Amino acid sequence: MATKTILVTGCSAGGLGATMALALARRAHHVFATARTVSKIPAELSALSNVTVLALDTTSAESVAAAAAEVEAASGRGLDVLVNKAGVGYTIPVLDVDIVTARHLFDVNVFGVVRTVQGFAELLIRNKGRIVNMSTNGTVVNTPWMASYTASKCALTSFSETMRLELEPFGVTVVAIMAGTVNTHFRANEPHFELPAGSRYAAIRDIIAGWASGQLKPPGISAEEYVEAIVGDIVGPGGGGLVWNGPYSGTIRFMAQWVPQWCNDAILRRMNLGFKELGEHLSEAGQK
Repeated sequence: MATKTILVTGCSAGGLGATMALALARRAHHVFATARTVSKIPAELSALSNVTVLALDTTSAESVAAAAAEVEAASGRGLDVLVNKAGVGYTIPVLDVDIVTARHLFDVNVFGVVRTVQGFAELLIRNKGRIVNMSTNGTVVNTPWMASYTASKCALTSFSETMRLELEPFGVTVVAIMAGTVNTHFRANEPHFELPAGSRYAAIRDIIAGWASGQLKPPGISAEEYVEAIVGDIVGPGGGGLVWNGPYSGTIRFMAQWVPQWCNDAILRRMNLGFKELGEHLSEAGQK
């Protein structure tokens, strides 16, 4: 496989971006590993001779433009692959969503990707490159407490699929990876979980907190295992589109397409989401 020039956003230690960048660098590609705070990029990655570390804040047009200029100057050519991994989470009931926090999440998870694609479009078109957007299979599962995050990924997936059509005439392919459950430090990027005073969900605070911390999420695979499964989608041949890969992805895709909504809802209600406990509390309080 020919050596490619690849930029990966969100390469802080413990995350999927850093694992991707390391795996690609070990395959002899030239990798631009980026993060808003470069000191958070693991030394194992930054020490490699074919890795260039760059500061990149996807919420800043100036930062994106500066990074694109550095990539062009350093590579002397265009960009073969842009991997949009930078993202943040937010776990809280919809009634308790802080709009300012949710807007920031959308700026990172959605508009940060659009901003980065726009900034690197010239370099990608020059090399007839590829854009890889990291989405989630949660976009087709209405998982309680995670509406802000999954809604942002729904928007990202829609942007990604539309870009796939719009950029095809320029020879650029666009892939959206619908990730399954992967064990990373992603939850550490979430805002500190705290229900506001008077929340209607106070009785199940600890259960929602368990989802916010990741303690109650279904078991996943390691970041290293997952990257090995998707590396071909990042640098291999083929067109763009949705790629379903990882634990539960196939099952979730099938259920979303073919299983009635009432059945999917019933499965969710059997999970440890706190519905039973909340119902019991409301009954005892005479509110149900």
